[in-house]
Amino acid sequence: MTNNNDATLLKLFRDEKSRNYAFDLIVKQYQERVYWHVRRMVISHDDADDITQNTFIKAWNGLDDFKEDAQLFTWLYRIATNECITFLNKKKRILFIPIHNVEKDLSNQLASDNYYNGDEIQLKLQKAILSLPEKQRLVFNMKYYDELKYEEISEILSTSVGALKASYHHAVKKIETFLKED
Repeated sequence: MTNNNDATLLKLFRDEKSRNYAFDLIVKQYQERVYWHVRRMVISHDDADDITQNTFIKAWNGLDDFKEDAQLFTWLYRIATNECITFLNKKKRILFIPIHNVEKDLSNQLASDNYYNGDEIQLKLQKAILSLPEKQRLVFNMKYYDELKYEEISEILSTSVGALKASYHHAVKKIETFLKED
């Protein structure tokens, strides 16, 4: 599938005759990236599927108001990130547990997830990532896995590039420490 540029997709979306077709193109172009971004945050395939679907529902509802002051994928990542944070906070409230216990629960889910096919080293890395505070985990995942530039992450998380660099540096150091401990 060829990737369409944002201007083309948005022009098609804003035309009532091609709106559904355009949104289908948007979903096809960004769904996999959004899914894996979400999956790395919430671990569970089923939860990631639900959150990805919610992300695209919110995108459908908000696309008419999209100002084009950011890239379309940046806007989608922002929605997906907010959906992840909402999901994790809701899980924490429902289970009445501190957030670090939610991450421990996610770590346990990872090891028993039928959809996870990584080896022992990958599992250990994922557990190290899950041990990070939420913001450091977000920054690490976006920089390491999604290969986003700090400027793009800054747009998504609405924070300064300097703060992101510090978060990423601290995350890497914590992961290194975690991996050396076992």
